[in-house]
Amino acid sequence: MSAPRADAARIAEHVDRLAERHPPIDLATADYAVRDPRAVRERFGLALDYMARVEMEVERNVLELAVLLPEVSESDRRFYADVWSPQEERHGVLLDTLAHYLGMPPVAANTEDVPRSVRMLGLLSHLTPVHEVIRLLYYLTGAATEKAAMMAYASMSEGLAEMGETAIQRTVVDAIKVQEPGHFAFYRLSAQEMVETGALAPWQMHLARLLRSRAYSLVGAKSEEQRTDFGGVIVELGLDEDLERSVRDISRLESQLLWAHDKGMAVPGYALKAFREAAADYRERLVGGQALVPA
Repeated sequence: MSAPRADAARIAEHVDRLAERHPPIDLATADYAVRDPRAVRERFGLALDYMARVEMEVERNVLELAVLLPEVSESDRRFYADVWSPQEERHGVLLDTLAHYLGMPPVAANTEDVPRSVRMLGLLSHLTPVHEVIRLLYYLTGAATEKAAMMAYASMSEGLAEMGETAIQRTVVDAIKVQEPGHFAFYRLSAQEMVETGALAPWQMHLARLLRSRAYSLVGAKSEEQRTDFGGVIVELGLDEDLERSVRDISRLESQLLWAHDKGMAVPGYALKAFREAAADYRERLVGGQALVPA
């Protein structure tokens, strides 16, 4: 039996359920008892620092969305402003606090500066056809980001369990991990609804493919150093052991929706290239002997 089609009512109901069932995590429920802080820091320090920064920067992401998508539906607005943002900000606080207990410095997050490129694109977003292309790309980017987060938290949880660090595994990492699938589902449903209802004309789909393939970026990586750090997350969490499979899972939705005309691109070449280069840059950094964990 085929899955039910996505529609506006189903998306609105999903957002309502997320708000009801997954409020921001109560900080008082976190248990930061760590058996071996040094071992955890050495194994997961870079990934923890990177993931905490990305989670905390959702405050800036909300500002960017207000610029890029001035005419979103109430479900969109409620999701990113009232559900997603409060949850993600709390994730950032939990991870930053964990980093403190591991002897790491506070996370350096950019929560205010909206890039000039975003502001310029925002000027074009007032044109409805362009706005809808940006909206689809927002959903696809969100889906890829959340899928990558799901994989990262699953790997970190498994690793902490192996180390016997069950307190932080269960009350911090697993508590965060359980909220990410709902975010992914929102983006998936929203993107499917746009494509299935024919909201975009062929030329708009072509523009979406062009922009996605030419301007693909790794989550949280705005500079060369951050891209290399992202490569460290890939390597540190073991996602590079079968990198093509990891990227295929992360990019599955856009493969299905953007590239269906091409019989579905199993792994978008632009995405695989970005991941490979980031991992390679990180390995070069290791050879150069640079510090792996923020100090």
